[in-house]
Amino acid sequence: MILSLFGYGITTKAIAKKFAPNCLIYDDKFKENSQDEFGNKLLMCDNYDANISDVDIPSPGFLPNHRLIKKAKHLTSEYDFFDMPPSVWISGTNGKTTTTQMLKYLLASHGAIEGGNIGNPLANLDKNAPLWILETSSFTLHYTNRAAPEIYLLLPVRPDHISWHGSFEEYERAKLKPLLNMAEGSVAVIPKKYVNITSNAMLIGYENSIDLAETMGIDTGKINIKEPFLLDALLALSAAKILFDKADIDKINTFKIDRHKLEEFRDKRGRLWVNDTKGTNIDATIEALKRYRDKEILIVLGGDDKGVDLTRLFENMRDLNIEIFAIGSNCKKIMNFCAAIGKGVHECKTLDTAVKEIDKRLDKNGVGLLSPAAASLDQFSSYIERGELFVSLVKALE
Repeated sequence: MILSLFGYGITTKAIAKKFAPNCLIYDDKFKENSQDEFGNKLLMCDNYDANISDVDIPSPGFLPNHRLIKKAKHLTSEYDFFDMPPSVWISGTNGKTTTTQMLKYLLASHGAIEGGNIGNPLANLDKNAPLWILETSSFTLHYTNRAAPEIYLLLPVRPDHISWHGSFEEYERAKLKPLLNMAEGSVAVIPKKYVNITSNAMLIGYENSIDLAETMGIDTGKINIKEPFLLDALLALSAAKILFDKADIDKINTFKIDRHKLEEFRDKRGRLWVNDTKGTNIDATIEALKRYRDKEILIVLGGDDKGVDLTRLFENMRDLNIEIFAIGSNCKKIMNFCAAIGKGVHECKTLDTAVKEIDKRLDKNGVGLLSPAAASLDQFSSYIERGELFVSLVKALE
């Protein structure tokens, strides 16, 4: 079997290692033909021949309008390609990673393992594990047409990745695709607005955290986790209850939220700063603003906004005591929005300049907040690099 892999990222590298030397790997970054360390061929895209490939698997982020996607005759996703054990898929706009980590934490004693978009490709997962818990991106779902989970947890779907999908409707359609393939006996916990979709799965709808807790019989008064992470915890508890008839609140209360998500720390002068670099879309940033709405907020905004309309974000700022420090490729766009709502804005362009400017203005009653409402790749290698730089810049202040 000859596998053609499009793009040479984490997912396809894992497949290439597992099926070496039978992989032909195509990437626009390749300037000449060569081989990888496992004996697979690394080929320029002009060398692609759809007739010699048995299976074509793209990296999840590989654009759907790429010429290789259009030429491929046997296009499939890693989800369709691998035979899975029973699985829980977790998707939505914000909270996928945290919900995945929480459910793995709850079910580790049952042998559950996590993977997917959380950083562990399916090619590396133990197919003999009793349960796979998979963080599932809209990119992966776009290319997945047959596979389906036993349980699907869908967080709220908000505008994101519009430049990749072409429209919010296509992004939303990708998030809902698993419902079409789920079998009888499977369960999907989804926003209530989608419960009329035709599916063989049992559909459990929710409006918000309180509604979900009431539906699942979970006492939120005993949960120590605050929003926006409360919904993540409730979804994880719901899946555990569906699978094993137990929502272990004592266990979830010992879970530690990952770094880079509303991560609070103080500088040498005792002032509050928050690293929310994982706030890569407007809904994540709106949640951060809700948490600190009683303070003076000095916020770093900007980066690659993925083509999303920012109007709703700035409407949420109208009644806040807030100043904006704009960075990244959409800096000018942010400046224009701030002018429209009459909020103070500083054209900083870079993160180091933004931290210096906030340092001049921040007092002990305020908060210096990095919640960019944008991806990081216009200026950084990842959101993690952006967050680490932010923390180091603040800690270096005198």
